[in-house]
Amino acid sequence: MKNVLCVIPVRGGSKGIPRKNLRPIAGRPLVEWTVLQALEAQADLAEDVRFRVVVSTDDRELADIAAAAGAEVPFLRPAELAEDTTATEPVVEHAMAHYRHHGFPPDAVVLLQATSPLRLPGTIARAVREFERCGADSMVGVIPQGPFIWAAGETPRAEYDVMNRPRRQELTRETYRYRENGSLYVTSADIYDQLHNRLGGTIELFIMDDVEGVDIDTPIDFAVAEAQLRATYPHHFSEGSDQ
Repeated sequence: MKNVLCVIPVRGGSKGIPRKNLRPIAGRPLVEWTVLQALEAQADLAEDVRFRVVVSTDDRELADIAAAAGAEVPFLRPAELAEDTTATEPVVEHAMAHYRHHGFPPDAVVLLQATSPLRLPGTIARAVREFERCGADSMVGVIPQGPFIWAAGETPRAEYDVMNRPRRQELTRETYRYRENGSLYVTSADIYDQLHNRLGGTIELFIMDDVEGVDIDTPIDFAVAEAQLRATYPHHFSEGSDQ
């Protein structure tokens, strides 16, 4: 694996929280946190792969912020790929086509969602290395959950054996359940070409830390994510500063 394209898709519009990707959080626009984390991975991986960070957006203000933070923004995304109903995969494939045309055919794609801004230092680089090492076709970032899951219905049904309830200290990788948090995916370019999906072929789990599970959908999510960002990245803030 030589060429890895890291795609960060962000739209100017948002139904739930207007202009969400531009909203300040912990002193920076939301999108900037994901760009900075991707650039840290670029530096970590420099000896192993060529890792390029691109922000795909339809919004000029977002484009300017991403470029100032250090991302590549070689195009504004076409309007037909920026609708509320637009899936993420065509957006990724649009970026792949651009880079192929300009001499950088990706072997793999890292997809990062800006609305999941909490990734620990080293997480993205670790994901790329694990993906190469395990030989999977695609990898999905997940957060571990206990197996005590129930399905609602006319008769509620437990997803575990209620007569043999396990103790938490007895849980193993196999008995845990895992929640896809939407933060991070690593996918062979061939899977996008063949299946037009971020997941396919042999799929591996990339287990992330519990604190990396924040996904911003509501205003209160901003407060939770901000506190965790400040705790995780104290070097981004100067003493006594609001930044």
